[in-house]
Amino acid sequence: MVSLKKTPAHSLRVLARLLGYPDAALRALLPELAAALHAEGALSARRLQGLDALIRHLGQADSLDVETDYVELFDRGRATSLSLFEHVHGDSRDRGQAMVDLLQTYEQGGLYLDPSDANRELPDHLPVVLEFVSTLPPAQAHGFIDEVAHILQALHTALSRRHSPYAHAVAAALELGGQTPHAVEVPEDEALDASWAEPEAFAGCTSKGQQRPDQPQTIQIVRRGTPPAGTQPSRGAAA
Repeated sequence: MVSLKKTPAHSLRVLARLLGYPDAALRALLPELAAALHAEGALSARRLQGLDALIRHLGQADSLDVETDYVELFDRGRATSLSLFEHVHGDSRDRGQAMVDLLQTYEQGGLYLDPSDANRELPDHLPVVLEFVSTLPPAQAHGFIDEVAHILQALHTALSRRHSPYAHAVAAALELGGQTPHAVEVPEDEALDASWAEPEAFAGCTSKGQQRPDQPQTIQIVRRGTPPAGTQPSRGAAA
């Protein structure tokens, strides 16, 4: 466990950058990011070794593969989402209020997210969180990471199960907060695309949500005849 006498601002910001989308701009910075990690010396030798492996992977693998893998890893399932409140609140209304509270915490600490930036990440995005923690005094930095440590432990476990080199970055964030990375119980993940999918319209009238969703239901359309004199025509088709 690393004892923080001062906030390792450079290391936290490097981790935030490494967990961002691996475009050409990021890959061009990889040598500088590695140098900053080693120069600050805030992480254990084992953790630096793991981060060096992540940096090599990002720099040496095919750029298209790296970008595709990033999207598949972080944007397709809740267990590996970098949106921290996704792990706690899912899509409930509580997540919105938690986001507002977090944004206020940032602003009280002097960090303002540019609302005009179309590419701006949400406040609970892990790289944004790490950027904020890098601005805090040591005790507050420890306390902030401690508050989200249970989420980071779950994220680290899920990434480790997938043998992803990004697990080293999350483990490093835990270590900088005075935490020891360890495996925790993580529920089986459901892909976000599947969990957010709406039932198919008119799919043989067996869409989920009916009284007997697994049985076909016959609908008979009756041709509307000429209404008797003095009556109003009915609206819609009889079923």
